Amino acid sequence: MNFEKVKKNFGFGCMRLPLMGPVVDKRQFSEMVDAFLAAGFNYFDTAHGYLLGMSERAIKTCLTSRYPREEYVLTDKLTENYFKREEDIRPFFEKQLKACGVDYFDFYLMHAQCAGNFRKYVACRAYETALALREEGKIRHFGISFHDSPEVLEEILSRYPEIEVVQIQFNYYDYEDPGIRAKDVYEVCVRHGVPVIVMEPVKGGTLARLPDSASQILGALGGGSDASYALRFAASFENVFMVLSGMSSMRDMQDNLATMGDFHPLDEKELEAVAAVREELRKEGAIPCTGCRYCVEGCPKKISIPDLFSCMNQQKRFRGWNSKVYYDNFTSDGRGKASDCIACGRCEKVCPQHLEIRKLLKEVARKFE
Repeated sequence: MNFEKVKKNFGFGCMRLPLMGPVVDKRQFSEMVDAFLAAGFNYFDTAHGYLLGMSERAIKTCLTSRYPREEYVLTDKLTENYFKREEDIRPFFEKQLKACGVDYFDFYLMHAQCAGNFRKYVACRAYETALALREEGKIRHFGISFHDSPEVLEEILSRYPEIEVVQIQFNYYDYEDPGIRAKDVYEVCVRHGVPVIVMEPVKGGTLARLPDSASQILGALGGGSDASYALRFAASFENVFMVLSGMSSMRDMQDNLATMGDFHPLDEKELEAVAAVREELRKEGAIPCTGCRYCVEGCPKKISIPDLFSCMNQQKRFRGWNSKVYYDNFTSDGRGKASDCIACGRCEKVCPQHLEIRKLLKEVARKFE
């Protein structure tokens, strides 16, 4: 596949932008955009729901209004929450173009495809609409982002061979995980000859903030941050075309640029080390939540589920007193406590990690309440 406009294999994921209180810190984001482009990278990824719509608007302010169109590659997505029928898709697409300040997207993806929502996309002819937009020049390349089993991906790629790229969750922790099955999903893409875009290479920041026992394993190698090994693991696979990272600060940006600007694949010794880290993390019993926040939007009790899971993981790993402080913060201002869960199951239906959220919330409540 020829994606000639893309300069390098590292992309700026715009789901976790720097914030100033409840809004995007546009000054810092602009500085990060400048540093990213100056280093020779040009791929940006967003979706309408990221940061409650602020991501697209921040891209317009900090990127598209400041640089010529040919200097960046922009990906956006069609998310199922924003259409109910075929006739809704084009108006929503035009709204996205306007929000981002562009007249075409380089890549447009059917968002978070899984067995549950794929039927809706088929019924609403979403794939056919996107392919028509490609013919009209309003998108350059068509693909999907994906969160499900290799069997479901096989079905989608067989039904729509026009798919040019698949974005999957892929990192060394999930590589052989029996729930995520990242390795098997990747191999389906290889069999179909479809390039892979990696999301969550650092697993929502988990692999950048390792507990001491795990971090020491990588530290013994004598080079690079914990995050650098996670990025290099993902980028070491032949069929990986792009590795995305959500960066919330200039510090994150500089570390990642240093890693990917002079990229080299993990060697055998390094691969053994990340495998040892994976086993060490599994001993910790952490909740494998990536913080995508898909579960939050539909929660009738307004429980900030990923934040509560983060508190639980921090408590398990570091056993610090401040986990309870953060728990109290996340359950204030009208946001529900873990014990407020009414077990409706909406969260579990949209969780890309297939977590038993209701059961886990009971554990969180026992720990903090």
